[in-house]
Amino acid sequence: MNEGARVGRAGRAAAAGAVATVLAVLVAATAPTAAAARPTPSPGQQGRHHSGDDADGARHPTGDNRNDGRGGKGTAGRHRATPVKGPVLAATGTAADPAGAPTGPGVQNALGTSVRDSSLGTLNFAVADAATGKLLYGSGENTPATPASTTKLATAVAALALIPPTTRLATTVVRGAEPGTITLVGGGDPTLTVLPADQIRIGGQPVDADTAPASLADLASRTAAALRAAGTTTVRLGYDTSLYTGPLLHKEHDATNIAAVTPLMVDEGRIDPKSPDEAPARVFDPAGQAAAALADRLRAEGITVTGTPARSTAPVGAAVLAAVQSPTVPRLIERLLTTSDNTLAEAVARQVAVAAHRPASFEGAAAATVQALERLGVPTAGVVLNDGSGLSQDNRIPPITLTQLLARAAAPDHPELRPVLTGLPVAGFTGTLANRFGARSGAAEAAGIVRAKTGTLSGVATLAGTVVDADGRVLAFALMSRTSGGDARAAVDRIVARIAACGCR
Repeated sequence: MNEGARVGRAGRAAAAGAVATVLAVLVAATAPTAAAARPTPSPGQQGRHHSGDDADGARHPTGDNRNDGRGGKGTAGRHRATPVKGPVLAATGTAADPAGAPTGPGVQNALGTSVRDSSLGTLNFAVADAATGKLLYGSGENTPATPASTTKLATAVAALALIPPTTRLATTVVRGAEPGTITLVGGGDPTLTVLPADQIRIGGQPVDADTAPASLADLASRTAAALRAAGTTTVRLGYDTSLYTGPLLHKEHDATNIAAVTPLMVDEGRIDPKSPDEAPARVFDPAGQAAAALADRLRAEGITVTGTPARSTAPVGAAVLAAVQSPTVPRLIERLLTTSDNTLAEAVARQVAVAAHRPASFEGAAAATVQALERLGVPTAGVVLNDGSGLSQDNRIPPITLTQLLARAAAPDHPELRPVLTGLPVAGFTGTLANRFGARSGAAEAAGIVRAKTGTLSGVATLAGTVVDADGRVLAFALMSRTSGGDARAAVDRIVARIAACGCR
């Protein structure tokens, strides 16, 4: 690579970093989540692609967690531009300066025959100018297709549109209905943890003050202090899961890629909270596990807990003894997008239902999500949702809807949606894209320049995100493939790399 190309590439990587914060001329400070422009959790063990899972969706024979460079694990030793946080991205070719704007013929010429790769099977796709949302090129862009984990983009946009950015999910302990009883109340935070802070890892990386989950030990300590202050040293413990309604289990529940969906759990229902597995074994009863863990910690604090914790309903208006809170909803959304966290996605989807005053169930969350997108002006014709994670094979979203979700997230008048962009994995570096766009992938030149949400189910490969082209223009894309053979994901990556390499004018 000559020096000029290297400098240009570094500039585009810096632009890609800026996209994570603003993506246009919007000053980062206007976004309530601008601090999230720091690099998203780094992978290696990340991406929830356990044993060939995209867990993005179902088990897949060639998981994203392989090393595309075939030279070892992770991204060590790769020579590529580094995604960095850059200045606000200049508005290249805006409405006031149309000369630099990408065109449909430009994109079409750049993609050439790559969109007809036999590995792709049936490909529906759309490429749009992220600054305007204008469709530049597509095929079947209005045809609903199986989105897999790109469904999480809809969940994330709906949540950020409806839920104030300072919102945190609280887990509380309240006085019970009878003397000597207390009730642990689930508020929908699946990230509540039994681990000490120095043992917590998200995608293999330690947490900071913004991303650290709430601590069950802290909840126990605060509860014990409140009980002692009231002269109480013996209690019976109940636990309340009434926030959610409907089935606990996803139709594709496998006790690894997703836990039972309940408003009360610790460490997302993992049997081993320290397991590095991206699709770990889960307990059958996450709520019961959480209550038992609290009882153990209360005993360690000197409180006698009699009997076994039992399911109960907290009295209306019950006095709160103690509470702990999750990271803010924008931080949770970045986490679920980067790591394609199905359990967390379903929890956030239920918060969408709560905010929309609908039942906090699979059905209620899906209806609330579609309604929120409609209010944002996102086209929803043909959209069918059965969950918030994308595990359902019956979900349908057209490519044009995904590109419009990304365009709304980039729009200057929607700074509240910016965490959708900051949460997208970076090609070749983070999350579910950590081990794609590698040295031998045929798409390596796009590493560090593409930010996108992956999606994989059996026979389905999707990718939707943003890419900075050779002229510094940001394009939004959605590629949705259904095939019975071949490496569709590699073919999809090569398409995106062609967009990154073009000026598209």
